[in-house]
Amino acid sequence: MGNFDPHLATASQDRIMADLIFNGLLRYVPGQVPKIEPDLAKEMPTFHMVNGKYVCRILLKKGVMFHAAPNIPSHELTADDVVYSLNKSADIKKSAYASNYAGMTVKKTGRYAIKIIIEPPLSTLLFLPKLTDYGGGFIVSKKIITTMGYNQFKKHPVGTGPFAFKRYLPGKKVELTAHKDYFRGTPKLHGITFHLMPELKDREAALCNGELDIITGSGKKGWVESIKNNSKEIEIDTHGVGEMGIVFLNTQVKPMDDIRVRKAIAYALNRKIFLQATSKLISGPVFSPVPTVFLPGGLSESNVRELGLDYVQNLEKAKQLLDQAGYSQGFTLDLVTSEKRLFQTNYMILKQQLSQIGINCHVKVVSHRDMHKSIRDKKNPKGIVFYVAWRPNADAYLSQFFHSHFIPAAGEKTGTNFSYYNKIDKLIEDARCEIDLERQSHLWSQAQIKILNDMAALPLMYTLQIYARKPWLDYGHPIESSMALYPQFTEKTCFLK
Repeated sequence: MGNFDPHLATASQDRIMADLIFNGLLRYVPGQVPKIEPDLAKEMPTFHMVNGKYVCRILLKKGVMFHAAPNIPSHELTADDVVYSLNKSADIKKSAYASNYAGMTVKKTGRYAIKIIIEPPLSTLLFLPKLTDYGGGFIVSKKIITTMGYNQFKKHPVGTGPFAFKRYLPGKKVELTAHKDYFRGTPKLHGITFHLMPELKDREAALCNGELDIITGSGKKGWVESIKNNSKEIEIDTHGVGEMGIVFLNTQVKPMDDIRVRKAIAYALNRKIFLQATSKLISGPVFSPVPTVFLPGGLSESNVRELGLDYVQNLEKAKQLLDQAGYSQGFTLDLVTSEKRLFQTNYMILKQQLSQIGINCHVKVVSHRDMHKSIRDKKNPKGIVFYVAWRPNADAYLSQFFHSHFIPAAGEKTGTNFSYYNKIDKLIEDARCEIDLERQSHLWSQAQIKILNDMAALPLMYTLQIYARKPWLDYGHPIESSMALYPQFTEKTCFLK
């Protein structure tokens, strides 16, 4: 685990905890992204122009209770908590999503009412996700943080969600207990225990012998057939969202600051080899930073091919570009990967393919948490970062991975512009403020053409989520797509026997 502040949840395990412990004003309908419905809000927000400013008004549900904390009893959520939370989300020191909340002024208008002034105006397509149970949209308790202290809150989270934090045994497990006063009803499960088991074989054994009810699966080819052979009482679930696998090339560190080197790397890589390492059940190719298969605003394969930006593997051309850049003998890169299969496997493929043009990659394997820290460390920037992530819209993809505001700052761990790229800020900002959807999509396309032309990043693939469970575990909802990157356990999740 990282820490339990939902506004700092970037790794998948941290996102799961945030999903279970906290709520947003709105929520993605469990298992049915991109559908949005009210959560802590009584109804969907209303929007008005007031004195030339775009104003969103939100009424809160009454009687929503926060979990109890050590020496602090359960208490009701009010507008003060929402104002505090959204302001915290905009604080770069306390939120990994701070820039998403810039330009928002949040004011209390009653005990259960707030208004948000949005400058400049945003389309609902871009604004509503900021209020959902994702990223900076989670609502925390002002009383808890100011009474317990922020550092203690990061160790003992308190929210309004269906499950409350009980204890964390570092490196072993996290225990949650049912929130009996949950506003949607007391959960059917008495609690949940998450076992932290990075080794797939350990998870498989625990599932097959009945120690666990559900495990994170593997996209490795043949894994589904293998686990089903071990036990007949296993169901396999695959679902969205489709996380993007992108190779980010640092545009500001030598020798990567030379566009010829970056393009040589792109021509050295074969997208098909990366895809072959993952089951076809959960993967497919992508050709632009915004996955057009899932979201508006991306580029199709035919689009990039017509523009000559598909970078089909061409080792001879790659070697010529390196020679022109003065690196005919190649060079060495020090890279770092998570222990998770998807990261580690793709880094090894990357290493093998780059070795064909004389680039020697030293790849260090660390914990998933430590990888996240390392690739955000400006004091020791990485020339190449392979990253897997999902974002809810084109603006989020382009802003968080390619706007200069997201270049990692010295000592900060929040920046995700691993390319250290600064050439499309205006395109991103103009698209963000564009109300006309066709014009907005055109601007997003132009930004991505620039990214590919400068070879700041090479999109490779998408991967769906995969889980294996016992058939008697019922999620309580259909599972098509989840922003929380797991099937989601709610108050309706239960055992059928």
